Parts: sequence; structure tokens; C-alpha cells
Amino acid sequence: MAVKSIQYKQNTFDISYEIVNPQAKVDLIVLHGWGSNKNLMKQTFSPYMDTFRHIYIDLPGFGNSTCNAALTTADVARIIELLMIHMNVSKDIILGHSFGGKVALLLEPKLLVLVASAGIYIPKPFKVQAKIALFKTLKALGLSKFRSLFVAEDAKQLSEYMYQTFKNVVNEDLSDEFSKFEERALLFWGKEDTATPLDSGKKIDTLLQDSTLEVYQGDHYFFMNNAEDISKKIQTAFLETLQH
Repeated sequence: MAVKSIQYKQNTFDISYEIVNPQAKVDLIVLHGWGSNKNLMKQTFSPYMDTFRHIYIDLPGFGNSTCNAALTTADVARIIELLMIHMNVSKDIILGHSFGGKVALLLEPKLLVLVASAGIYIPKPFKVQAKIALFKTLKALGLSKFRSLFVAEDAKQLSEYMYQTFKNVVNEDLSDEFSKFEERALLFWGKEDTATPLDSGKKIDTLLQDSTLEVYQGDHYFFMNNAEDISKKIQTAFLETLQH
């Protein structure tokens, strides 16, 4: 494991990463989802694709990476891009799970691999909208100490910077960015995913200009049981991009 300090918008972010197959010539950057870290992704994909140099990265505020500012997904992508420049890493293949999928898209790789990616806005149920409205009313009355009763489970343990980041990224809709992406994309989805439903995957597939969607049994973490098959498809698709 290594850590690189990245300067961005007057802040320093210590970004932790790990490299597997350091001698390989083709770069595969792997980005985890919200609330996860590089170790989960490394454990899943490092046994496969040994013709690629794998770079597993902890996104700012997760794993061993620091975050001392509220960020958007575009900010996170820029920080990762600065890390890649420091490391002389190419954008050959970038794989992103969930939140990491949005970051991967904005990095504009030659081959984009989206694993149950976020990025399509899903309207909140009425019950959730009502809770948000009630919290805003209490906050206006100076009763924001009740915040923990209203915060999503994903956000309860977060620092203030990460909570602000969570609020920034959770409602983003990257439909325009998906439709503008011109390179090859592979989409992998779990049939029973409730965090980023299969309908989101189908919509992303229609927005992208050159993509294929593969569906597997399983939930948001379906890829952990299907890494070998996913890896073979990534290798095949990358070889095809070289022939064009």
C-alpha cells in the first residue's frame, strides 16, 4: 500500500492506493463504491486479468484516504486524475462500482467498465421527502440536534465533510455525461440490486453510444461471485478496442 498527497483547491488529500502486477503494460484502475474501500475490490479482482497492471484506489474519505473538504463527483474525479498524472498511469481501462462508476465515467477511459453504477437520479419515495421537509422545518427552528433521526443509514457515521459530500453526490444525475461518452463501455448488473436498480443499468445502456449490458443473479455486490466471468469479458472487450 502507498499514499500520495494530492493538492486540489487549496486542500491536501492523502490518497491511498495499491498496485498489482506492476510490470504489466496496460493499466486497469479499479474504484470502489460509497462506504467501501480498495480492499474489497482488490480481493475480488486481483486473482484475474494478470495481463493488466491493477491500480486499486481508496477514494477521498474512504479506507486510508483523507478528505477535508466537501466534494462533488467531479471533484473526486479530478483528484483521482491528478493522482494518475503523478503516477504516470494511462486511462486504458477504468472499472467503477456504484459511486465509483460515476467517477470512472468522468475520467473518460478508453474502456469504461460500470459495475452496478450510480449516476441515474431515482426520485425519493414520498415518505423520504416528508422526512426531509420535516427536518428542514426543525432546522429552521434551531432544532438540528435531531439530525441523527433523519439521516440515511449510509450517512450516520460520516464526518461533516463526508456528510456534505454525500448530500452533494447522492442526487446527481449524469445522464448527459453518459450520452456524451464516445468510447466503449461494458455494463454489469445484479438482477436483485435495490441500491442501483437494473432499470438504471438499462437506462445507462440506452444513453451510452457503444455499450453492452450483462445481467447476473445477485444484489448490489453480485460481482464478488462473478469476478472471473466479468474479468474475461473485460479482457475480450479491451482486445477488441485495440483492433479498431
